Amino acid sequence: MKYAFIFLKYAKWLFVLGVILGILTLGCAVGYGTALVKDEPIRTRTDIMSKIKENISTGFVYFRDQSLVGQLLSGEDSRPIPLSEIPSDVKNATIAVEDAGFYSNFGIDINGFLRAATEKLLHEPVQTGGSTITQQLARRVFLNLDRTYSRKGKEILLALRMQRMMSKDEILEAYLNKIPYGIGSAGYYLYGIEAASKGIFNISDLSKLNIAQAAYLAGIPQQPNVYSAFAGDGKFDPQGFHAALGRQRLVLRRMLETKVITQQQYQEALSFDLPSSLAATKPKANDTYPYLMMEVEKRASNILLQLQNPQSSPEELKKNVDGLKGEQELLLHNGYKIYTTVDKTIYDAMHEIAENPKNFTPDIKGKGGEQIGGVMQDSKTGAILGMIEGRGYSISKYNHATQMLRQPGSTMKPIAAYLPAIEKGLIQPASIIDDEPIILKDGQKGFHIPLNWDDKFHGLITARTALNKSYNIPAIDIFLNKVGIETAWGYAKKMGITSLTKSDNYAQTGVIGGLEYGVSVEEMTNAYQTMANKGVFNDAYLIDKIEDGNGSVIYQHQSRPVPVVTEQSAYLMTDMLRTVISDPGGTAADLQNKFKHYGKISIVGKTGSTQNDNDAWFEGYTPDITFGVWAGYDQPSPLTKGKGTLRAKQIWASVMDNVIEKKPELFPTKEFTRPDDIVKMTVSDVSGLLPSALNIQTQHTVTDLFNKKYIPTKEDDVLQQMNVIDYQGAIYLPNPHTPMDMMEEKQVVRRQKPVSVILQELQTAMQKLPAANGRSISDYKPTDGLTDVPTEVDPRIDDGMNPSPPSGLVLQRKDNSVDLIFQSIPNPNVVGYRVYRSVNHGKFEMLRGKVVLNGQENKLDDQIPITDVFGYYLTAVDVVGKESQPSNIVFTDRSPSDSPPAGVGASNSDKTTNIGQ
Repeated sequence: MKYAFIFLKYAKWLFVLGVILGILTLGCAVGYGTALVKDEPIRTRTDIMSKIKENISTGFVYFRDQSLVGQLLSGEDSRPIPLSEIPSDVKNATIAVEDAGFYSNFGIDINGFLRAATEKLLHEPVQTGGSTITQQLARRVFLNLDRTYSRKGKEILLALRMQRMMSKDEILEAYLNKIPYGIGSAGYYLYGIEAASKGIFNISDLSKLNIAQAAYLAGIPQQPNVYSAFAGDGKFDPQGFHAALGRQRLVLRRMLETKVITQQQYQEALSFDLPSSLAATKPKANDTYPYLMMEVEKRASNILLQLQNPQSSPEELKKNVDGLKGEQELLLHNGYKIYTTVDKTIYDAMHEIAENPKNFTPDIKGKGGEQIGGVMQDSKTGAILGMIEGRGYSISKYNHATQMLRQPGSTMKPIAAYLPAIEKGLIQPASIIDDEPIILKDGQKGFHIPLNWDDKFHGLITARTALNKSYNIPAIDIFLNKVGIETAWGYAKKMGITSLTKSDNYAQTGVIGGLEYGVSVEEMTNAYQTMANKGVFNDAYLIDKIEDGNGSVIYQHQSRPVPVVTEQSAYLMTDMLRTVISDPGGTAADLQNKFKHYGKISIVGKTGSTQNDNDAWFEGYTPDITFGVWAGYDQPSPLTKGKGTLRAKQIWASVMDNVIEKKPELFPTKEFTRPDDIVKMTVSDVSGLLPSALNIQTQHTVTDLFNKKYIPTKEDDVLQQMNVIDYQGAIYLPNPHTPMDMMEEKQVVRRQKPVSVILQELQTAMQKLPAANGRSISDYKPTDGLTDVPTEVDPRIDDGMNPSPPSGLVLQRKDNSVDLIFQSIPNPNVVGYRVYRSVNHGKFEMLRGKVVLNGQENKLDDQIPITDVFGYYLTAVDVVGKESQPSNIVFTDRSPSDSPPAGVGASNSDKTTNIGQ
């Protein structure tokens, strides 16, 4: 009894001590746990549900026909799906392997937690973990994956709170949509069960997954990097698949143990040929359509930024770099669907041609390979149907269609010279432009004298001819002196040329490519589309609409047509571009052979090249489609003469032929429609005015199209016919005493600026140019063969003496004619020679109309009957009409001529009439 009392006494104190130790231990545990989670906020249901619903959702890009281009370049694939669309086999497999007591526990599994803690303390080689599905979701959504006690404490706290605020189905749905499933067959990281099903088995409808496949997917999340059957490039990974297959066996066993499948289903699942059901390796969209995906991502991000900042100007949006990055992040992870205007057939055809090395000059050491850029638009809407961004993403990642800026060469002429001038009524196709030297001021050399591509000046030519031949000087003249730089660039900007800078306002040769940076292919094609669309500009666009992750349309392209020129002006410009191809001398005449559909569908266009042939362009269009092409090297370098310089036209023809064959429905309009008020009329080909009688008589006329509003009403006064004197290569007004028969009747023109004045100005300017210029003043004379109206009188005066007679006259007899050959007199005052003739040794008389003017060949002929004898002599006549004594006399019968026969030496008054001017 005594011992029993002592035992009870000690037992009481031991109990008290145990209670005290328990309280202390509990207090320490609570304190420790509190310390672990002290920085974890108390989250409301609203906070938790908001975070839970923040799903990373994969975005997709679609072609014009809504076929898939690919998913956006996020590196991830996530496709949230409601729990009701997830089959029970997937849910059962997941619960069986991850949290068998999911529907009965309160967010944590005490037994599992204690087991995991014991394994951790004892450093067991295999540690199974004790996290429930709720804990894993809490960790995935709110925490990181660090293996720390602090994180574990927060995880338990969050799981308990989520358990109170969410239903089990809400937790399971969120888990299955957020958990990682390794890498799929396209090389993307898969998040969520639908992305996993599609990426691993190519099954979009989850109801079609069988038990074996469901178990395979359920086993991956424990270690997704270990259990991935595919590598980062989408290729099959045997080691990863073998590991995943072992994990699948465990999942099936757990499903059998938890009685969610029968023994028969278990055996069938084990025997299922899983390898053959795996998805085939698929290239990523950024592997198949890398250029297009990058361009879409850039444009879509800009659209989203604009939607967020509707009041901001384009310039302000460009500067908002942080905002753009934010929108790009949203774009990649918020499940947007982007529908483009690009036609898959056209795009693929364009790249097939662009990526065929047979279509290009072989790579040259130090220069690399030729590059190509192209944009094809719907002429009526501006929609971009296809692009050539380069010859292959592996060769160059640079987008040569939209990013690259290069000098446009002559493709700028219609935009900044001809079309504005036509619109303002300054020129019509038959207007006359004087292709003569222009002297421009140059800040470095003092002066700059631009040249045509053939180094010649062609004088008075029509605007159509100047464009057909792509002469530079007429375009510069229109740009500078008729339209004006500021007005010209105003039209260009209205037509979509956005890369012009302030310094380009001073670019005197900007119309042929002398810009600070240049233009993109998209810009140039945009501008030509305006002409194709009857003068109405529709800005090029690539994205038709964007839907958010819920399927709501948040952006829909709206056309904003801007009339730039009248339909009549656009038609006249189009018709001028037609003859660039149809005229045998046009710079694109070779398209008649290169373009197989020539004559079946109307095409027009303009070539362009830059200094040293660094760039080759062709911008062309039909009534329905506009297509522009650039060719060159990434680093400006001369293209190979011949094929290289013709590359843009060659690719244009190849692509257009291909598209016409594959998509004929895009070309319903075969001819350009002539609008009202376009008339055809004949005008002077030296002034563009109404033809005078002299124009008609001398056939100096041209027939062409006019805007009725701007037809000429004045008669030509440029072409004149007058008597002139040719002296030392210059034309003068005759001296008042010069005999009429010593004058030359000539057709002359009254130019706006006489050639003689220009040559004088050139002479002065060339003295300040580098000697290396190497050109003589004669190289600058126009080649049109038209002589300026003289303004100065023959500078020669009466020297007070009669001229000496010509010498060495000889006669060469032919059947019914004779040739008289003589030696001229070295007297500058002599203006010409008269011929005198006798018949059968009779009196010599002057032959009317038979003279040799000074500077002409010292030879003349005379038609005579063969039966008679004819004699001849010549006299020299000076500037005031004084005539020399006769030359030696020659006879057709070779009679001696020592003394002149009767009639020789008659007075001057008997021989000539001194009419003057």
